[in-house]
Amino acid sequence: MSGFLDSMAASSRERANAAIAAEPLAALQARCRDLPPPPALARRGGFDLIAELKLRSPALGELGSARDDLAGRVTTYARAGAAAVSVLTEPSRFDGSLAQLRDAAAVLAPLGVPAMRKDFLVDPYQLCEARAAGAGGALVIVRMLSRAALGEMLDCARELGLFVLVEAFDEEDIAVAADVVAATGGHPTAGSDSGRRAGRGPPERASLACGAKRSRASAAGDPADERRPEAGPVDGRPAQVDTTRPAASGDVLLGVNSRDLQTLEVVPERLEQLAPKLPRAFPRVAESGLTTPEDAARMVRAGYDMALVGGALMSSADPGALVRAMLAAGRAAAS
Repeated sequence: MSGFLDSMAASSRERANAAIAAEPLAALQARCRDLPPPPALARRGGFDLIAELKLRSPALGELGSARDDLAGRVTTYARAGAAAVSVLTEPSRFDGSLAQLRDAAAVLAPLGVPAMRKDFLVDPYQLCEARAAGAGGALVIVRMLSRAALGEMLDCARELGLFVLVEAFDEEDIAVAADVVAATGGHPTAGSDSGRRAGRGPPERASLACGAKRSRASAAGDPADERRPEAGPVDGRPAQVDTTRPAASGDVLLGVNSRDLQTLEVVPERLEQLAPKLPRAFPRVAESGLTTPEDAARMVRAGYDMALVGGALMSSADPGALVRAMLAAGRAAAS
């Protein structure tokens, strides 16, 4: 991993451990079981947008404040046609919180749009946290997890009824994601050989229920090997999570992040270069650096079905108009 992801993984692990100490897994799962199902991903076809709520970015600086009308912002996103609203919950570099996710999910639920937890997740417990906060989806980063840990996260998300945006940064990440998604119940298109091109054997699939085995993020190294140790059950017993709704056919999205992990600068050409490597059986998501309707159309022409847009919306004087314009441009390019 990069130094940035190293630091994010370490702080995420500390947050997870502190949360587990405050509320054991079994208690958190009981809260999840009592919740109504979250809204499904609100895709309308052709081209869709995940609009993002984030108050700060290491690359862009301050983008908002907790004193702002965050409920009004996510409502604007939803009414403009966003398929989901991504909410940053990382506190140290992005000024996020689970409280923001909880508030956003409560506002979005009556509008039929899911909230998605965006963070540097390293433990299935954190997916349970997302579901307990009302989220309908979560982001996981391939490079932060071993194959077994990624498979466990996907299994856990399916049990919880969450959709997952699986984020890749390069062709190697895509190969790992394609293999693991296929092994956990996905069905990439016939003939996809991304995993074989990378020279890897079959992925290892976690066999325990959600949260029963805690995965650990590595401090450094290649994401393909199984170097990350795994601990036993969080509270000494296997987890039992009731599925709140059947897994939808679109419960896994595969995304490419165009941001360089060392410099945090956007590398726009990465999106076009990697689009052909993504399995076509899953919605493909372009992430980072999209700011205009023309960018949305360009991504559709490159082969993407969706885009995640954050900084441009947070900086816009009329984020609803920008969402509508990007959707219109993307759908026009797709028609």
